[in-house]
Amino acid sequence: MSQRTRQGTAPQTLPSGKAPAPERSDAPDGRRLGLTLGMLVLPMYVALGAPSVALPAIGRALAVPFGATAWILAAWSLTSALAMPVAGRLLVRWNPFQVLVAGVVALAAGSVLAGAAPTLSLVIVGRLIGGAGAGATVIAVFAAAAALPGRQRIRTLGIIAAASATASGCGTLLGGAVTTWLGWRAVLAIPVLALPLLLAAWPSRHALTQSGSGERSGSTGRLDIVGAAVLSVLAGSLITLLQAHSVGLPASVTLVVAAAGVLAAVGLRWRVRSRPDGFVPRRVIASRGFLTAGLIGGTVFAGYYGVLFRAPSLIQQATGGGPLEAGVLLVPAAACSVLAGRLVGTLTDRFSGWRVSAGLAALTVVGVLVVAVSTGPLLIVVGTALTVCGFAGAQAVLVNLAPDLVAADDRDTAQGLLNFMNALGGGIGPAAVAGLSGIVPVPVALAVLAALPLAGLVLGLTQRPTADRRSTPDATCGNPR
Repeated sequence: MSQRTRQGTAPQTLPSGKAPAPERSDAPDGRRLGLTLGMLVLPMYVALGAPSVALPAIGRALAVPFGATAWILAAWSLTSALAMPVAGRLLVRWNPFQVLVAGVVALAAGSVLAGAAPTLSLVIVGRLIGGAGAGATVIAVFAAAAALPGRQRIRTLGIIAAASATASGCGTLLGGAVTTWLGWRAVLAIPVLALPLLLAAWPSRHALTQSGSGERSGSTGRLDIVGAAVLSVLAGSLITLLQAHSVGLPASVTLVVAAAGVLAAVGLRWRVRSRPDGFVPRRVIASRGFLTAGLIGGTVFAGYYGVLFRAPSLIQQATGGGPLEAGVLLVPAAACSVLAGRLVGTLTDRFSGWRVSAGLAALTVVGVLVVAVSTGPLLIVVGTALTVCGFAGAQAVLVNLAPDLVAADDRDTAQGLLNFMNALGGGIGPAAVAGLSGIVPVPVALAVLAALPLAGLVLGLTQRPTADRRSTPDATCGNPR
């Protein structure tokens, strides 16, 4: 354990007036566990960006229009987002390592199917399965990290955030290289690498089980299938509508999708009221600050992934190079995630999580606008780097903040719903840019995208600090002040 962890800081006073208990001496080492968990998320975040450079080759090989290949990206984001709250509810019964194994198996199986599929339909099915496994894996990783005590938690989350942002930022580089040398099928199969990484993490399985062995006395009833279904339809309808123009969806189908989305929204509201302990528990979403945290994260993710979707093609247009060159130029931007992950702990020592998240949203706004007005590759890389910092930092800060907003029994459910909102924002960003780019110039589409993290900035600045609501005294880092 590092010197900083041993020394700590002056104990904070809880609302009850009692000093927090010291960190357990038998707690797993945060840095070592963070490296283990960071390793496990690498293939999942690479899978978000790597296929984008292979889409033209996929369209040609499968003899489908380029617009139809957009579903390869959308399918992954959609099921990844939907699997997160499901995994959060499963953590009531299972420990993080069990959910992690199930997630990695589904991730690998879906990626094998996508890489070997002879038709676009089967490729999309494989991506749907793989995305669901990725969502469950991410939730298991964050559940293990978020249950750590005190400063170990924010240190571990910072390492995971840096790993995820670096992997997603380097996805275009890896995707370009693999497409050039091994073909597009190998790009879709990249997440299979999660299997050997799981084996490498096997010696840490006891630490993963221990870190997630907190209170699990929450609801253990049957999974609310109706609640999960209406939330799935609502999220799927939203992403489909945003991409309707870019994929040439007929007007009649678009109207049906819109109607389904409206009905799903009404159904979700009814379900939350009629079953307060259902898939979307009323007490969780009604907790002060929880929806705000999810909205901030979703808007920052939207800005980052919207830029990541367009930046490679903009660099190619500016330089006249190919996907491999664009990926190489984006490597410095991805490296900024390491800096953001390391700084986030220092910032949360001095400022509240809300203020830090507002600053990260501001970085994302500036980054999106810089990319929007850029005419050369250098400014595109700078703008992308700013959004990378916003993404990496916000992920760590908000996941660290979430347990302090709800009761201890709801911790895993809250993490699942929060990550669902984050991942849904990550799907909305590229879908919005793709849909708008066919109607308005790309700079205008990116400027509109910047309105999303701008809304997150406003939410972060207007949110008042709240007291720690958890029944456990371990959350001594990142508490709202």
